[in-house]
Amino acid sequence: MLTAQTLVKKFGDLKTLPHVAIRLNRLISRGDTAMAEFERVIKTDPVLVLRLLRVVNSPYYGPLQKIDNISRAVVFMGMKNLRNMVVTMALRSVFEGSSVCDSETFSRRHLWLHCTAVSICSQMISERIFGSEGDDAYLCGILHDIGMIVEDQAAPDLFIKACEMHRTDAKSFTEYEKEIMGDDHCEVGHLLACEWNLPADVQNGILHHHNTQETISPTSAAGVIQLAEYMVSRLNYQALPGMEPALSKDIIAYLKDNIEEFKALAMDLPDEIAKGIEMYELQGDE
Repeated sequence: MLTAQTLVKKFGDLKTLPHVAIRLNRLISRGDTAMAEFERVIKTDPVLVLRLLRVVNSPYYGPLQKIDNISRAVVFMGMKNLRNMVVTMALRSVFEGSSVCDSETFSRRHLWLHCTAVSICSQMISERIFGSEGDDAYLCGILHDIGMIVEDQAAPDLFIKACEMHRTDAKSFTEYEKEIMGDDHCEVGHLLACEWNLPADVQNGILHHHNTQETISPTSAAGVIQLAEYMVSRLNYQALPGMEPALSKDIIAYLKDNIEEFKALAMDLPDEIAKGIEMYELQGDE
């Protein structure tokens, strides 16, 4: 049996984010960082500079005038938004790698689209339903299933077996992961988030996003992810074929009590996801 620690260790070269993302996260954590420091860090990565300017001028952000320097781009996007973009860029290359699984069992492309949709929906829920800043909700959404990529790369045979058994039986995917590998992708992703020194709420959201047995607050990172996964699954953005999200009883009750607000959000969700995916695809162009 494998543990989360073993899987992350086997993940090897991909277990740390690029140095720019790590440094940006540390600067944000300090809370008193001058804008000039962010600019100096960003300028160390010419590819990041190119992509940052391309994305900030895309229809997704829609500036009234073209932004052509780093300082204006950082001010326009915001520091946490910038961090999220750097993390997204790093992850996209990981998700693009080929898997030994066939597409009907598991597809990294489909998982990438799922995580993208969940991140956008999580940010919308946090901002529009709960009136909170949505940057960390977005970060948790884009990373919540990163553990699956680790399993696919570090233990592909066992991961395939878990995926195949999930397709043919009613038990949850996390149950098969624990049964076959010893830990599930929530534990693996949580360990990575801890090693990357990401915010505590993000770490806990990744760890508990499939937890339906304990009390989960709708406003918590895990609660927001559960709500987002439920909503995007209605649009066929599942992590795995046929994988239906499970909600804790607290989340179900909250959803029922606030159904009109979620219906209004659902009306805008498809367009927001489409715009977000278009922006992320731009990030991969050189």
